[in-house]
Amino acid sequence: MANVQVIQRHAHLASAVKLEFVNGREGKVAKAVLTAISNSRRGSGEERSEEATAIQWTLWAKQAEHAAEYLGKGSHVNIVGRVRNNHYQDNDGVEVYGLAFTVDEIDYLDSKAEGEARRAREGAGDPPAAAPSAPNNSRKARNERQPAHA
Repeated sequence: MANVQVIQRHAHLASAVKLEFVNGREGKVAKAVLTAISNSRRGSGEERSEEATAIQWTLWAKQAEHAAEYLGKGSHVNIVGRVRNNHYQDNDGVEVYGLAFTVDEIDYLDSKAEGEARRAREGAGDPPAAAPSAPNNSRKARNERQPAHA
């Protein structure tokens, strides 16, 4: 099945990242869901309009754990991912259509100080569900990135 690349730039998170552990091929794997909102502006002067686009993204494995640890409501990100058609029949036999957005790359745009201040305001020091070690480099060479999960 072909995937379509999606790029969402200068987005902010609408809420906290939701992290859970699901059964994978090799045991439990981290899955995180986040909603990123970005604005697009069209026209100029009196004709200028702004439109918000919200996309619900899914992250997997260490990428999901890091997002849950370091991102929160209002965090600024750039996301590169893929979209695929999510078509299935529910328990009542009704055809259900949707789109599934999966993150391939995510850039954290906030400084360390901004992220720490946001986390302090949100959770007042509550520990996250998973506490991974800090990522050493958010931009890895293409051959070092996590493999994509569907």
